[in-house]
Amino acid sequence: MLNIKKTIEGSKATFALEGRLDTNTAVELEAALQPVTDTVDELVFDFEDVDYISSAGLRVLLANYKAFSKKGGMKVIHVKDMIMEIFDVTGFSDILTIE
Repeated sequence: MLNIKKTIEGSKATFALEGRLDTNTAVELEAALQPVTDTVDELVFDFEDVDYISSAGLRVLLANYKAFSKKGGMKVIHVKDMIMEIFDVTGFSDILTIE
């Protein structure tokens, strides 16, 4: 299960996620992102309450990284150690802006 809290401030959208970002929930996140991808320039994912991420979740991050790198950028904040380990092993820590 994934809870998604979306906040839009000017040209910045923040998605605070809670739960598991996996094959089943990645589709929900993509659907929630679709309305804002053309209307904002900066995207922030708050991972403070993300417990797990699968390759499907990584794919969503990568797709949005590519889209927003042409605009104001994308970053991931409040990443737990175990999620950071996944980012390190997959090389995502070298690609994404993580704070």
